[in-house]
Amino acid sequence: MSAVAAAGQSIAVRVARKTVEAEGVAGFRLVSADGARLPGFAPGAHIDVALPGGLVRQYSLCNLPAQDGHYEIGVLRDAASRGGSLAMHDAVHEGSVLSISPPRNHFPLHEDAVHSLLLAGGIGVTPLLSMAQRLAALGAGFALHCCSRTAARAPYRRRLEASSFADKVFFHHDDGPPAQRLDLASTIGHPAPGRRIYVCGPQGFLEAVRAAARELQWPDAQVHFEYFSGTLPAAGEQGEFEVELRSSGRVVRVPASLSVVDALAAEGIDIPVSCAQGVCGTCLTRVLEGEIEHRDLYLTPEEQAANDQFLPCCSRTRSPRLVLDL
Repeated sequence: MSAVAAAGQSIAVRVARKTVEAEGVAGFRLVSADGARLPGFAPGAHIDVALPGGLVRQYSLCNLPAQDGHYEIGVLRDAASRGGSLAMHDAVHEGSVLSISPPRNHFPLHEDAVHSLLLAGGIGVTPLLSMAQRLAALGAGFALHCCSRTAARAPYRRRLEASSFADKVFFHHDDGPPAQRLDLASTIGHPAPGRRIYVCGPQGFLEAVRAAARELQWPDAQVHFEYFSGTLPAAGEQGEFEVELRSSGRVVRVPASLSVVDALAAEGIDIPVSCAQGVCGTCLTRVLEGEIEHRDLYLTPEEQAANDQFLPCCSRTRSPRLVLDL
């Protein structure tokens, strides 16, 4: 059973349109399969999509939130993927019916900002495209910088160039002239009250932006980010350990070959899980005792340092046992 179906909140949608949005990028317009109204969403939201073969993947919604008659997602064809992007490109066509979750948002837009700087790496533009459309509709101050390897690989370039806010959009390509490449320090600038940064893209791009923002003394609270893939940071040796469920005192052994989620599931203890990569936050669990080895891309450094919650789909422990609030 897919994570979408297991959560008991699945929505049947039909692919009304499949488009080419850049080299290697497919766009999908999803409409309700039964004509019912789709749930609303805010910029930055994503949906879980149950794919052929039992895979479940997360994709950001990239259309204007007011367009509640449909959802739009963009998917990069990644030859190194574990099957999700290939399934979307090769097995999902116009007319295909898919099961999705209601929208969830771990990357919300602060609409009261004086100015929003949107920085996209490749397909990471998808949630920022929704944000840009919303900010333009509000008449708010913003700029969107889109970085890609080549002009042909810049997702949604044609749409952005034809938009009403095209003068606020800037493209940067690795194969372009040096003057066109993104200068992070000058683009980010110095922090000021009411200014916010939103960044989405691959891990290297995101970490470069965050490092530049810290160097310029931006407060973490004004820098918002979302990874678009589950490329997890390297971890140390992962041996066997135990988890204890505080409510019952039950102790479950977690071998080196299994995640905490999988070890608990093998004992009939289910934790809601979606991406299984430490990205979406669905399985976030409170920790009462023990030292956590965080391997997620969801919690902020400050939240990880608090040592009171973790994502059992990927994180482990540096102590012999973790006591969980379960």
